[in-house]
Amino acid sequence: MLKEKLSKYAIILASKSPRRQQFLKDLDIPFTIQLKEVEEIYPKELQATAITDYLADLKSKPFTDLKENDILITSDTIVWLENKALGKPKDTKDAFRILQELSGKKHQVITSVSLKGKHFQTIFNDTTNVYFKELTVDEMNYYIEHYKPFDKAGSYGIQEWIGFIGIERIEGSYYNVMGLPVQKLYKELLKL
Repeated sequence: MLKEKLSKYAIILASKSPRRQQFLKDLDIPFTIQLKEVEEIYPKELQATAITDYLADLKSKPFTDLKENDILITSDTIVWLENKALGKPKDTKDAFRILQELSGKKHQVITSVSLKGKHFQTIFNDTTNVYFKELTVDEMNYYIEHYKPFDKAGSYGIQEWIGFIGIERIEGSYYNVMGLPVQKLYKELLKL
């Protein structure tokens, strides 16, 4: 259904994330991948969804040569805990520190998506509450050693081992926690 609706558009996904790429494939959306490097720095006064909205927009800015029928998809995800953003870990020690912060607490996963054409742009976001059990030192070390979550906001992937054993429940979109609010994306693309 969506495939036919989007047939007159050239969908461009600006993301290295294999999960985001798979989501578009699973939605049966034909797309190409184009990557342009962006330094992901945001003003310090931004909070929560304002951060991800800003970064999703920032990632779209280098694409100045969009054609009439192009639709560019850019996205950004953060883990929001106690009024601060937890990004991707720098190394093993940092991954452990982040997981320790999340242990036994509720946090939010926030993802913003920008859909940009030659003459329009829309940015939307989604927030999911995630509840972690108290993680043991052995569980955190095992996960970091075997799954190397260095490309993931908050040092974890819900679809991996730590999600199976550590997440007690979520409120909101599971796919948002994986990095893309697929249902909202589908709805926005249908509006085009």
